[in-house]
Amino acid sequence: MSVVVFDEDHVGLLAKLLATLSLLRRSVVQRPRLALANVALSAFRAGRSFVTARLHRRELPQRLAFLQRFSPQSLALKIISGAVGVAMVGGGAYGATNWVVGLASSSSGEGQSASVTNLTITASASAPSNLLYPGGNGDVVLTITNPNAFPVTITAVLLPTNTTYAGGFSNSGLSSAQTGCSTSTSDVIWNYSNATSGSSHTLTTPITVGPSGNSNNPITVTLTNDASMTTSAPAACEATYFSMPSLIGVTATGGAATVTGTPLTDSWTS
Repeated sequence: MSVVVFDEDHVGLLAKLLATLSLLRRSVVQRPRLALANVALSAFRAGRSFVTARLHRRELPQRLAFLQRFSPQSLALKIISGAVGVAMVGGGAYGATNWVVGLASSSSGEGQSASVTNLTITASASAPSNLLYPGGNGDVVLTITNPNAFPVTITAVLLPTNTTYAGGFSNSGLSSAQTGCSTSTSDVIWNYSNATSGSSHTLTTPITVGPSGNSNNPITVTLTNDASMTTSAPAACEATYFSMPSLIGVTATGGAATVTGTPLTDSWTS
């Protein structure tokens, strides 16, 4: 059996309810059935809890309901009964929240960071718009694959030296070597490469490759005019597909970022 103990936060509301009961008691014929209101009012004025007055959670609404059948102010009693019920429920809920629960020291949980795997950049069989010729520049089409569980943003590429040449092939699948147009003779290099291996060249627009499984991973990129053919290129390199020299590296970071959409065109200009 539970009992109701009102705390200080509900005293104001209870005082108003009991004051209303007091007025109601004076407005009707004095009957023994209204003794409950006297008990409640006296208990409150004396500063005692309803436990001392032996009023249980269910007892007050039941007695008020009994009074409704005999009192000419039954409507008022219904309102008061409902309000008292709300106050009693509210008092019980508030009492529960006053039970402060702390946290044991060293309370924690476990997380794990993702591992980092290198990107893969491969030649793409897509036909570039700008074609190479002696003394001119042409497009390079490549595919970037990100095997990581998070986006990776590339901001720059690191190029091999300007004496490292592309190999020539007679087909776009780069499976049949072009005679007389090899990595020794083609004179096809990365544009803006120089005598230093690993020179860094910043992309015009950073490329963010989505995480593994993302619709934009792998992503195909056209690097505008980032291949160059010197004037010494042999005639054997006409109508040839080129496998560009391997990049030394990239400048890239992993983490949350907006994935770059396709089709994608980018470049470096110095």
